[in-house]
Amino acid sequence: LELSSNFFGPGAKPGTVADDIDQATGIERAELLSKLEGKDIYDLSPLKITAVGTKKDPVMVKSVDPVRFVGCTGFPVDSHETVWLGVDKNHEFDRCPECGQIFKLDFIGSENEGHGHH
Repeated sequence: LELSSNFFGPGAKPGTVADDIDQATGIERAELLSKLEGKDIYDLSPLKITAVGTKKDPVMVKSVDPVRFVGCTGFPVDSHETVWLGVDKNHEFDRCPECGQIFKLDFIGSENEGHGHH
């Protein structure tokens, strides 16, 4: 989904009431348009872990942000209580302090995106 060309909705046509797609902007618009395409931009489903993450074969975590928080429950799943850790694109890898499982960020965002601080 390319949001830059669709950042603002077209608005309502004269004599009509705008619906959500017509008036949504920004990230709300991106979410609505992606759902129309059958995609979920927030994909909150659990990571599918079929083996312990190692340095050679880490658990890859996709993210449009430079840091993403994940909850590790060990391997096999639910081997320990959930431990939350930040997986950072600037780190070679991030390790769960409880079980040692290795996570690595697969950064799919834009390097040019900032937080807009002034």
